[in-house]
Amino acid sequence: MTRSSENRQVVITGVGIVSPIGIGVDAFWDSLSAGRSGVRHAGLFPGFAAPDGVGAEVRDFTDESARKVYLKEQRKNLKAMCREIQLGVASALLALQNSEIDLSQIDHERLGVEFGANLMLSPPEVLLEGCVACCDEGTTRFQTTQWGQMGLNKLEPLWLLRYLPNMPACHISISADARGPSNSLTLDDASGNTVIGEAMRIILRGSADMMIVGVTGTTLHPIKTLHQALWNDLARTPDAPDSRARPFDLNRSGRVVGEGSCSFILEDQEHATKRGAKIWGRVLGTGSSCVTSPDQKANYRLALANAMRGALRSAGLRVDQIGHINAHGLGTIDVDIAESQAILDVFGDELGRRIPVTAPKSFLGNSGAGSGLLELAASVIALTHGVIPHTLNYDTPDPECPLNVVSGQPLATTNRIVLSINVTRIGQAAASIVEVSA
Repeated sequence: MTRSSENRQVVITGVGIVSPIGIGVDAFWDSLSAGRSGVRHAGLFPGFAAPDGVGAEVRDFTDESARKVYLKEQRKNLKAMCREIQLGVASALLALQNSEIDLSQIDHERLGVEFGANLMLSPPEVLLEGCVACCDEGTTRFQTTQWGQMGLNKLEPLWLLRYLPNMPACHISISADARGPSNSLTLDDASGNTVIGEAMRIILRGSADMMIVGVTGTTLHPIKTLHQALWNDLARTPDAPDSRARPFDLNRSGRVVGEGSCSFILEDQEHATKRGAKIWGRVLGTGSSCVTSPDQKANYRLALANAMRGALRSAGLRVDQIGHINAHGLGTIDVDIAESQAILDVFGDELGRRIPVTAPKSFLGNSGAGSGLLELAASVIALTHGVIPHTLNYDTPDPECPLNVVSGQPLATTNRIVLSINVTRIGQAAASIVEVSA
């Protein structure tokens, strides 16, 4: 028999990070506390569409290091993993290691996986030979009717498996022998806080004792970066790459592309206590919303407000009990203004202008689906040190974003409750509230 949800609490017992500012908790915190940005001239994809080739890449994660260090037990499977999948699996394995779970001593039917990812795209060179085979002889005119017969057989044998967004959860489930509930979400930037909510409810209803919860994503990709460039909101100034990600700053010029992955181990508190686990914090509540209309800015504002209110209701908290907000902080003009308005809508004008706000994309760039949990991890880890992480490059406040942005250095705090929020380009928003252990 399982205990009722009224008696259950969900805690975080493991954190795994693969990010542009470090791999693993210690390296991540060293960069975060020291104010070291992960945004630089990127080298993974020479000639990609970001202005001046600027992006936030995980430089320490190469094919060689992945095989020898982070994915040493997955070497046979690497040929079926694109880079995003590799990042995700590595973060999950790091989270399991951090949790000190003895996989030989658990009920594997009670261990599940909830993982978020972007839609994954092939690099152009993977499709080149197949596309050439479908062109009229002597021309570059592509014939779609020939793809099935002439193009498809030119692709690598495991092409489909390498780019399926449900494959991170598959590889992780196999690696950990997780036989419990498993699900994959593709909600772009909203994926992180959404998988937290899904996994929390699985544990609360007694369907699992432990969930491996994570996200992986990239916008630093030859095709995806091109899409972002066509939307015309990539940061172009200032010249220094590490100064380009400027959430809420008056002189922000757009988003910065990036990549990364983060995983948490969520666990029933009683189960965690019995095995003597270190508890990073407790998940208090989550919320989500999707708003679509011709008015894009209104969509962002209302979806974020709905998600925040839903998380507060789920947690049973008042707005004045929140210690700080971990913002989406995309760095574009419209989204930052809409997010600021949503915060004031929920928290009221006085508290909304006073509550501390941090924006980790100033360190990490925007990795799409990978962003949410990486950003939440920044607050969770910082709060274990008694501080709120600061925002880089916040030099000139924007009157249209009247928020109390933490800048310059981390801010000391005794309130360990964080509200984390994210929103997608099409108006999907998600929020989660975590109370970090003292």
